[in-house]
Amino acid sequence: MSLFKTMTLTCPACATENHVSVVGSINADRRPDYRDAILSSNFQDANCTNCDTSFRTEPDFNYLDMGHGQWIAALPARLMIDYLEQEDRVKTLFESSFGEGATPEARKLGASLAPRLTFGWPALREKIFAREHDIDDIALECMKTDLIRRLDSVPLAPGIELRLVALEDDRMDLIWVNALTEELIESLQLSRALYDAIVADPKGWAPLQNDLTDGPFIDMQKFYMGDGRTPQK
Repeated sequence: MSLFKTMTLTCPACATENHVSVVGSINADRRPDYRDAILSSNFQDANCTNCDTSFRTEPDFNYLDMGHGQWIAALPARLMIDYLEQEDRVKTLFESSFGEGATPEARKLGASLAPRLTFGWPALREKIFAREHDIDDIALECMKTDLIRRLDSVPLAPGIELRLVALEDDRMDLIWVNALTEELIESLQLSRALYDAIVADPKGWAPLQNDLTDGPFIDMQKFYMGDGRTPQK
């Protein structure tokens, strides 16, 4: 089931305290409308009771979609700086829920799930959108990493991310977006050929894929967050 809790949040415009219902976990198989709302970028929108200003609460929940083989720990974008610690916490949670620490029935369900960790709404939306359209998220992150090397200039800055938002025939639409505010910085359209070439050459991209998949945070953003984990000898 999907679980909610009530939190007191301060309006960013007038500082009025608002009691808002926020989600603690989502079962998208039972509530596909929640998945649709995330994809439409209006899930957990709220309006201030005093000034009617619209604001959006941060993601801080677990997302389960058995039909698409997804289990995602969705956290606020501001926590990305501590992604290594969050990865450890998320791996422990998944193992207790669907791994070795779970019941046999839950372990059977967990075998079909791909655990992921995301920070902020744009990243969560991209994971759900990509899986819905059979886009491999590991190959997608490889493509974005390679694309940045190819472009003459990119709006790289703390909190600015490159996210897939749409597919049109053989075209992929991406945006540079502020993960905290969801402000659109710049749009980018490119042929799907680069992505398809990466999918067709798994051995050639294995080193980068290994770096991306050393934990549930499958995202090129980790390359800008420090050295990461020390390889085991």
